[in-house]
Amino acid sequence: MTRILVSEVGPRDGLQSIKQVMPLAAKKAWIAAEAAAGVSEIEVGSFVPASLLPQMADTAELVAFARTLPGLNVVALVPNAKGAARAVEAGVHGMSIPFSMSETHSIKNVRKDHPAMLAEIAAVAQIAQGAGIHFAVSLSTAFGCTLEGAVSEDAVMRLAEASLAAGAQEFSLSDTTGYADPAQVKRLVRKVRSVVGDKLTTLHLHNTRGLGLANALAGLDEGITTLDASLGGLGGCPYAPGASGNLVTEDLVLMLNAMGLDTGIDLEKLLAVRPILAAALPDEPLYGFTPDAGPMMDYNERIAK
Repeated sequence: MTRILVSEVGPRDGLQSIKQVMPLAAKKAWIAAEAAAGVSEIEVGSFVPASLLPQMADTAELVAFARTLPGLNVVALVPNAKGAARAVEAGVHGMSIPFSMSETHSIKNVRKDHPAMLAEIAAVAQIAQGAGIHFAVSLSTAFGCTLEGAVSEDAVMRLAEASLAAGAQEFSLSDTTGYADPAQVKRLVRKVRSVVGDKLTTLHLHNTRGLGLANALAGLDEGITTLDASLGGLGGCPYAPGASGNLVTEDLVLMLNAMGLDTGIDLEKLLAVRPILAAALPDEPLYGFTPDAGPMMDYNERIAK
């Protein structure tokens, strides 16, 4: 049975996009409940200045808490070397840095152009190597940008190769703006793999236009083994206008489990996590078909195969 890692990014990518600040106790309850459901990797937050994203001000506390949960890989996003140093001090198991393939988005998101970001990646890689923790580069806006439009696939390849030379250990292709389609996913995975090999493991997909699960399947067909998702489809990108809707964790887990793939996640327990979000964020819409429809009548027979 093929093992697929579903990485929960809601506590970071979900919460950074909403105005309301989720109470620390609710965040801990969310993370603990997902870990108990079998989610083995959670991006608990990001090490950005609280003045920019107050939703992420308690990330260090969340790292400390999450590390007490058995078997959980605790990861965080860092925008730069300063954030990476804070992440290491907090005790993360791994960290990732967003590298926007759209230079316009990069400047808007982290206030750095491409050469400056490559220098930052090299600095973060050195920090990660010194601390003995895993470091990934997320190739953001790889499928298109709400600020620039189309993003050159050759440019994505070139920047991925430059990131590898700068010290990236792993790569994610990110559909930050929900522009991707399945054919494009297959094509770009192949192209980036041609320059970074099997270090490309992950897709970060948005469901902005309803193509999230179709794009996930396209990635699986190309050998992708990790898929990011957010409980209730919470989130998007605060610096990419219109980039709403992460891939819904509940729907993704239903699909993968029903296909006979091994996620290690108990869907019934995962669905029971949703009320924690609904109670803590009563004004935020939560998405997903599975929470309303429930699993198929023969779901248990399918996953038992």
